[in-house]
Amino acid sequence: MKHGFIFLILLCSMHAYGQLPPIFSDASFKTERDTRARVFLSPVKILWQSDLSGKYVQGAENLLKQGNSQAELVNKDMITLKSDADTKPGILLDFGKELHGGLQLVTGMMEKNVPVKARIRFGESASEAMADIDTLSGATNDHAIRDFTVELPWLGTLDIGNTGFRFVRIDLVDPNTTLLLKEVRAIFIFRDIPYLGSFKSSDERLNQIWATGAYTVHLNMQQYLWDGIKRDRLVWVGDMHPEVMTINSVFGNNEVVPRSLDLIKDVTPLPAWMNGISSYSMWWIRIQRSWFLYQGDMDYLQKQQSYLKGLLAHLISKIKDNKEDLDGMRFMDWPTFENKAAVHAGLQAMMVMTLTDGAELSRILGDEETARSCDAAVASLKQTVPDAVNNKQAASLMALAGLMPATKANTEVISVGGTQGFSTFYGYYMLQAKALAGNYEGAMENIKTYWGGMLDMGATSFWEDFDTSWMRNAARIDELVPEGKTDIHASYGAFSYKKLRHSLSHGWASGPTAWLTEHVLGVKVLEPGSKLIRIEPHLGSLTFVEGTFPTPKGLVRIKHTRLDNGKIETKVKAPRGIKVIK
Repeated sequence: MKHGFIFLILLCSMHAYGQLPPIFSDASFKTERDTRARVFLSPVKILWQSDLSGKYVQGAENLLKQGNSQAELVNKDMITLKSDADTKPGILLDFGKELHGGLQLVTGMMEKNVPVKARIRFGESASEAMADIDTLSGATNDHAIRDFTVELPWLGTLDIGNTGFRFVRIDLVDPNTTLLLKEVRAIFIFRDIPYLGSFKSSDERLNQIWATGAYTVHLNMQQYLWDGIKRDRLVWVGDMHPEVMTINSVFGNNEVVPRSLDLIKDVTPLPAWMNGISSYSMWWIRIQRSWFLYQGDMDYLQKQQSYLKGLLAHLISKIKDNKEDLDGMRFMDWPTFENKAAVHAGLQAMMVMTLTDGAELSRILGDEETARSCDAAVASLKQTVPDAVNNKQAASLMALAGLMPATKANTEVISVGGTQGFSTFYGYYMLQAKALAGNYEGAMENIKTYWGGMLDMGATSFWEDFDTSWMRNAARIDELVPEGKTDIHASYGAFSYKKLRHSLSHGWASGPTAWLTEHVLGVKVLEPGSKLIRIEPHLGSLTFVEGTFPTPKGLVRIKHTRLDNGKIETKVKAPRGIKVIK
């Protein structure tokens, strides 16, 4: 009897986990459980305070201590901010890493039992947290509020904010006011998932870049797969392709991918283009092909068949005289937006690759009629080879589509000027084209120069855009800009990411993570569900590389070592059900 009672309690507890209390049994309540983790992080540094005399700011270092989210009556280990008629003090906190989430503030027992107004500013860079919302520096409250005034309670706790940030500035708003703060902690909100894939080599800079790309995508794996955690916090399908390739390499099968693909499909009835952009509908097809190849979820793919068939027919209808004749927003990436010739060349290549993928998926789904239509369309498109107009984005896609020899694209366009003309989004396809041309060493050098340049500027996640020329005489994002130095965040950018509006955590910039796993660790998936993979490493000057690769059957463990005779020794351990070709 006793054991049965205990079992009943356990059963009820299991049933109740993540559910509303029993009083909510009325079926009219519509709920969705947030499965993300919520972790408190104390700041690691007081980067700036308006007063060092002790008159207006006292005990700022107390905020670096471990907190417990609980207001207390003892007023111990507080920071005190005092204002007068002329001075309103402030502090700037550094949480050490780019984060997604908000802020928890715990107050003390102030002399006056009234709320105290404080201005809170979140920033992905120190300068963004110090900036005003104006037309000069480009700071905005777009998509997520990052600059606002709140009332802090007397002896209480307030949770605020929902954005991407590393830095937080807190200022008193009213004169002749005193604020006692016991704690200011970041509320870090993220998917609590394991990093199944890994990468470690003899080059620590490559290792750091791989890990930073993985973390950038992890930050953007919220309820849906976003482009950026500060902005736009939206499901942009083109951005998703590099992100999904990184997820395949690091996290394996995760529901955020089909959830996001389904969302954009459901809100985009044909013949509309996803996100209003014709190429983004093509990226949806290309992602479906990659996701099925890596994860092998036939049930999910079958659910896409009707929409896939209609979308492929719609794309084929946009071919005229053996050329793409796509409407909607004609877009590859922002740096090429105004280059119509480059965009046409890129879209021609995208059509070839997308319809090739469409033919493959259609045959898997048993739709031979659609597959043949795709084959005929590809043959038609290949009769026209546009000029890449010396544009790296266009040349990369043309090489990958077989419209331009990869060696020609690499030597005559992509490699000219090093990483000049790279973009964080299409840089992934430039690396892929260089790999197709056999220039693995050059690609690794580009990774270390371009993505490594962001690390040199203090990045802990990769940015929406970047140009190595921005680094000249520039201050790091984790410091206040010294006199005579350039503010790299507030000074650069164009199109939708001007100045401080620029996102410093953008998933489309994660390409090197997927690329290093595929080409340096050497994992090439050959059959759906990763059932057959080829291991073909390209170490360049590296002396070793090792890592893991997630498959639906478990982890593949790989290690390559350069021997004294120059040969590469490869050791692979794969789970049952995964066949490996060396």
